[in-house]
Amino acid sequence: MSQNTQAKGTRPTLCHAGHKPQTARSDGNAGRDDNFSRRHESKKLGATFETLALDFLRRQRLRFVARNVTCRGGEIDLVMREPDGTLVFVEVRARASRRYGGAAASIGWQKQQRIVHAAQFFLASRQGAMSRCRFDVVAFEAGRLVWMRDAFRADGT
Repeated sequence: MSQNTQAKGTRPTLCHAGHKPQTARSDGNAGRDDNFSRRHESKKLGATFETLALDFLRRQRLRFVARNVTCRGGEIDLVMREPDGTLVFVEVRARASRRYGGAAASIGWQKQQRIVHAAQFFLASRQGAMSRCRFDVVAFEAGRLVWMRDAFRADGT
């Protein structure tokens, strides 16, 4: 099996698939083809939306387990637990408009596979009994929160 090598200082394509370079705009802001144009603000903005999602899910009686679980090749924004014991892996997405399909549409098959990979890592790193799991999405579409329970499955269905 061959292994791709990368030039020093570049990031692996897995983490940035589909990334489009920034272009200059007449208003002086670096433009990207998504709805949030400033990269340095995106982490702070993402954390804000994750906090809003966390607060919402807590009001739905889910208990907080973990946040920003990362492993090589994947990340889970929130891990929650239902009152019945089901472990819920939550992807949080936000878009200012539906111009490119909206927040929910931005979670394609490859992103789902990265989330599943991170969930497998999370489960393997915890000792103890296995519990039922599901993958949810909390999408902020033009300021409106949409909770999609069981949005996708680990087997791709």
